[in-house]
Amino acid sequence: MPTGFSWGRLGTRLVVPYEAPQGRRVNVVGALAPYAPGGPRLLFETRRKPQGRYDATAHLAFVQRVAGMSPDDRRRPCIVVLDNYSVHHSQTVKAALPALAETNIHFWYLPPYSPELNAIEPVWRQLKYQDLPIRSHPTDHALQSAVEHALARRALHLQ
Repeated sequence: MPTGFSWGRLGTRLVVPYEAPQGRRVNVVGALAPYAPGGPRLLFETRRKPQGRYDATAHLAFVQRVAGMSPDDRRRPCIVVLDNYSVHHSQTVKAALPALAETNIHFWYLPPYSPELNAIEPVWRQLKYQDLPIRSHPTDHALQSAVEHALARRALHLQ
């Protein structure tokens, strides 16, 4: 959060610039593959409000992109660990499970209220509190750019 206080000379009014964040939100979805061939990988996708919601269709598209949906190349099973976000349990996702299982992609759901079991949670925390030192951006494009840059640096750090 932006600083709401500061020190200044006695008798002078200190003005701390602040940009109101209304309408500037960036949603991020990520996949952490800690045991990927060639070392750990962090794959991500960001979206702003004008780019559409992150719904079940977008979720399945992300899973297919991450898993490399070529069934011929998929010899090892791909296990996708999911938390209890409503999109992960939607009817569209449940209907796609048999087709995903045919391509050797399986979902495993974490128990409710167990973020400590989700390996990507520490990455989100480091990104939010350490990799994004500037907390206020003038536009949603600037915020998305900063988030993507921080995620790309974090992805390189994992390798």
